[in-house]
Amino acid sequence: MIMAFFLLAAEVLFVAAPFTAEGSFTGEIEGPAVDRAGNVYAVSFAKKNTIGRVTPEGKAELFLEMPGASLGNGIRIGKDGMLYVADYTGHNVLKIDPATRQVSVFAHEAKMNQPNDLAMSQDGTLWASDPDWKNGTGQLWRIGTDGKVTRVATGMGTTNGIDLSPDEKFLYVNESVQRKVWRFRIGRDGSLGDKQLLIEFPDFSMDGMRVDRRGNLYISRHGKGTVAVVSPAGKVLREVATLGSKPSNVAFGGVDGKTIYVTEMEKGRLVRFRVPTAGREWGR
Repeated sequence: MIMAFFLLAAEVLFVAAPFTAEGSFTGEIEGPAVDRAGNVYAVSFAKKNTIGRVTPEGKAELFLEMPGASLGNGIRIGKDGMLYVADYTGHNVLKIDPATRQVSVFAHEAKMNQPNDLAMSQDGTLWASDPDWKNGTGQLWRIGTDGKVTRVATGMGTTNGIDLSPDEKFLYVNESVQRKVWRFRIGRDGSLGDKQLLIEFPDFSMDGMRVDRRGNLYISRHGKGTVAVVSPAGKVLREVATLGSKPSNVAFGGVDGKTIYVTEMEKGRLVRFRVPTAGREWGR
C-alpha cells in the first residue's frame, strides 16, 4: 500500500502537456524566457510582430508590439530583469524594460546576417548565433555588457541554438541544416577555441537549446517533434515528444527551475514538461 501510494504521488517527468491554447501564437513562435515571477515571454503572439506574455497559469496576453520593422526571435532575461531580444530584421539586440515596456537598441551590428538565438553568461555577456539561411552558413557574436559587438566565429553552418556549460568554460552551438552540435572552449579574453563536435544527428533539424545544472543539453528537434536530452559527453539520454512536429526554442522555469517550456510552431502554442534538474541559470 505504501509503495502504491508513492507511485501515485510521484511526479511525472518528461511528458509534455499544452500550456497555451492552440493557435494563440503564430507559426513563428520563438523565445521563450521566464522571469522571476514565472511569466513566460515568447514572440509572435496572435500576429508576427509581437511579444506575448504568459502567466504561470497559462493565460496569454499581448506584451508589446515590436517597433518599426523589427521582428524578435530568441529572448533572454538579465539579472536586471530586462528582456534582451534578438531582432533579426534590424541586426540588433533590443533591450526591453518589462515595467515600462520601453524598447531601446542595446547592440547593433550591420554585419550580422540575422541574430537568431541568445545565451547569457553570469556577468551579463550575451552570445548570439547568426545564421545565413540562404547560403547555409553562419557565425557567432559576443556582446559585452556595454553593448560592444565582437565576432568570435565564422565559417560555420547555419548556427542556431546556443548556450553555455554550467561552469561557463564552454559554449555550445548547433547548426540546423548540418545537424551538428559544436563545443567551443571560452578563453579568458572571451575568444573561442578548441572547437569539437559534440554530436551529429542523422536526420531532421535542430533549433533552440538550453543546458541544465548537470550540463545536459535540451535540444529541440525541429521536424521530428521532440526535445532531445543530450549528456555533456554527447550521448542521447532520451527524447521528449512535444505534441507538435516543429518545436523551436526551449527555456527552464517554474517554481524550482525544473519546468521546460517549449515554443511549438506547428500548433502555434507553448507546451511544457517537468524534468529532474533545474536549468543552469536558475536562482541567479
